[in-house]
Amino acid sequence: MEYLDMRWPLIAAKTRGETNEALCAITQAMLRDVRGRPGDQLLRRAMSGWAFVVPRPEPAAVPADVRQALGWVAGASRPLADLLDPAVMRAVLAALRLKQDGAVAAAETQRRKHKVLVHAVHYAVEQRKLEADPLAPIQWRVAETVDQVDPRVVANPAQARALLSAVSYIGCFNRARGRRLVGLFAGMYYAGLRPAEAVAVCREDCLLPGHGWGEVILHRTLPQAGARWTDTGRVHDERGLKNRPAGDTRPVPLPPELVRLWRQSIDTFGIADDGRLFFNERGGIVAAGTYSRVWRPARLLALPPDLVQSPLAARPYDLRHSALSTWLNAGVDPTEVAQRAGNSVEVLMNRYAKCLYGRTAISNQRIENLLSEYA
Repeated sequence: MEYLDMRWPLIAAKTRGETNEALCAITQAMLRDVRGRPGDQLLRRAMSGWAFVVPRPEPAAVPADVRQALGWVAGASRPLADLLDPAVMRAVLAALRLKQDGAVAAAETQRRKHKVLVHAVHYAVEQRKLEADPLAPIQWRVAETVDQVDPRVVANPAQARALLSAVSYIGCFNRARGRRLVGLFAGMYYAGLRPAEAVAVCREDCLLPGHGWGEVILHRTLPQAGARWTDTGRVHDERGLKNRPAGDTRPVPLPPELVRLWRQSIDTFGIADDGRLFFNERGGIVAAGTYSRVWRPARLLALPPDLVQSPLAARPYDLRHSALSTWLNAGVDPTEVAQRAGNSVEVLMNRYAKCLYGRTAISNQRIENLLSEYA
């Protein structure tokens, strides 16, 4: 809890939720088998909802069962010094590899939890509450994560257009559940926007001419984190651009097709009170669950049965993957693609190396042509 107090003001809302989850798992792994143990569901609820949050609720506001569960946790928790026992530390590390149901967690989940454990242990050493780093003598390999984009998720331009068209047919015409989101999805595909960037786009940041290319100046994101984790108590956290200094901007050119769709959205639905292009029926920020519920039936409508069962554009985020892959395959300089996408060239090429269709054949032909000049 002291570690969380220190970290809370320094981390983003989404990271707060991930840290909460990791600390719950670490704490459960440190519990001894003491009589009177509450049920696992109550333990998780007590720790995640009342112990590992900042600011903490007033004691009078804590339900009796939660208060009793946290009292049991306090008595059953091992002393921090027990982590210096390699057997105890290994048991904690092993527990972080599992989900609540006992199944093996995804590699990225394991990595996040391990990172929190390492930081918390180092903080304990720094505060002289541990005499040494209990992780130092233990040989432990964190699960490897796959950082490359699966080429099977990448939609070609014809498939992307079919998906965007299908989105417009979702929901009744008057409520326009799907039609409101065509431009949002189109921004992910034609401009390579991340979802949190797309939902934050404002009219004043856009150049949308009647003909030709336009431009949007990105300067903020609205990631969905949950009201419990944000300083404002709202579901979405307002942040700057990913991996950029606060206040930085990123200009992104908009193809004529996207300019047309965005102008059409403005003409049909207007803009939100704060200038956002895309909003729900009440004018609020479009939630991830909202656009995901539209995307699933749109895939069923747009794709043949064999592709519906495939990973092709399974998630809205895959539209961004499709955009960047398309640009690279079109021969756009990787530096320009990285600049538009908000990535480094190194990350771009590492992530999308498998998506460069036909590059091997082109390279082979160039080598063959050079060799033939000296035949």
